Amino acid sequence: MKRRHVMGGALAWLAAPLAVLAQGDKDPLGSSQWEDIRREFLGQAPVVFDERVQVRGPAFAEDPMAVPVSVSALGLRDVKQIVVLVDRNPIRKVLDFQPQLALPALSFRFKLEQASPVRAAVRTGDGVWHVGGTWVESTGGGCTVPGATRSDGSWASTLGQVSGALFESPLDAQATRLRLRVMHPMDTGLVAGVPAFYINRLAVLDEAGRELLLFNGHEPLSENPVLSFELPGRTQGALRVRGSDNNGNRFDAAVGRRLLP
Repeated sequence: MKRRHVMGGALAWLAAPLAVLAQGDKDPLGSSQWEDIRREFLGQAPVVFDERVQVRGPAFAEDPMAVPVSVSALGLRDVKQIVVLVDRNPIRKVLDFQPQLALPALSFRFKLEQASPVRAAVRTGDGVWHVGGTWVESTGGGCTVPGATRSDGSWASTLGQVSGALFESPLDAQATRLRLRVMHPMDTGLVAGVPAFYINRLAVLDEAGRELLLFNGHEPLSENPVLSFELPGRTQGALRVRGSDNNGNRFDAAVGRRLLP
């Protein structure tokens, strides 16, 4: 399959809608890893490639340690789960997102080891996985080098700090975007002498204590991850963010006290 390249370091954002295909049809991204990925992460459930699952990322990852990607499945109903997978990463699973009361869309940055398809698998209430994706080219190495705060030792002084704000959603005029940053080194475990250390759970709750969404992170998320979620309605009250990492450290913070223009 012909891949797209960006000359001179320019960043080109590409949507990669995939035609809806029957289960068992050829992978539109032409990846030899697809069948193994499907068996490992999606099991025996029905799978379709679906243009309503939109994955946007750079044609070329200028910084393989922080590749920006957005996923949207707003065209699907009754979305229960979104899983993001990278075919050629040594650790393929990036995140698992359960929208619950949020919209089925999110943005994040992740580490990319080499040029690869980046996919979102969206499970609807009928048990079907709807899959979309895009190719991202890269010089690679994002998973096997230490992050900046690990290198200079500053991570310990900021570990678990949470900041966030609310914005008007660019995807839905009636929705609100919540953008969060959680300070964490997000070590993959693939750097010599540095064990895996990453955020594995994050929940957002409203003022009444209702859980709006649940986010499970994995090692390939970028250092100090910045995450964006879409919440229905014009949210203006304080939200609570609670989470933990794989070493048992916990964080709990109030964010988004006001709606920003």
